[in-house]
Amino acid sequence: MAKKKNFFERFANWATNATGSSAAFIIAASIILIWIVTGPVFQYSNTWQLIINTGTTIITFLMVFLIQKSQNKDSKAIHLKLNELIASHQGTSNRMVNIEDLNEIELDQLHKFYVRLATLAEKENDLTCTHSIDAAEENNSNKLNSVKQRKSYINAGNHNSKQSN
Repeated sequence: MAKKKNFFERFANWATNATGSSAAFIIAASIILIWIVTGPVFQYSNTWQLIINTGTTIITFLMVFLIQKSQNKDSKAIHLKLNELIASHQGTSNRMVNIEDLNEIELDQLHKFYVRLATLAEKENDLTCTHSIDAAEENNSNKLNSVKQRKSYINAGNHNSKQSN
């Protein structure tokens, strides 16, 4: 991972750090203050107004791309960290790795699975219990089968005792 970063990558990292600093805010506020103070000197001319409008438009336009690049990089890093946690933890569903590549419909379907997981956990009266969707459905199915078997056993016992009478 120690590859040399290209010029744009280094510049984007530097610019992101620089523009997100207190010093950048103070500089921007100072520029606005200087612009306001120079208004009477330039008699609030169209050129005076055009300078601030043009400057802020250009900076805003460039910052949109810089912010998006930074957000994409941060998002990718977070996804990789989450993927590592999912992959390294026994009992987690590996279906979660790279879900950011799913479309909106597939994400909604996955959301429904987690709503189901929460419903199953509620039935267990233990909201702190954690497991994968598959394990939750299997646990719930086993519990239901166990309850059915107990009821069958109880009903069979009741049926046998009625026959004895």
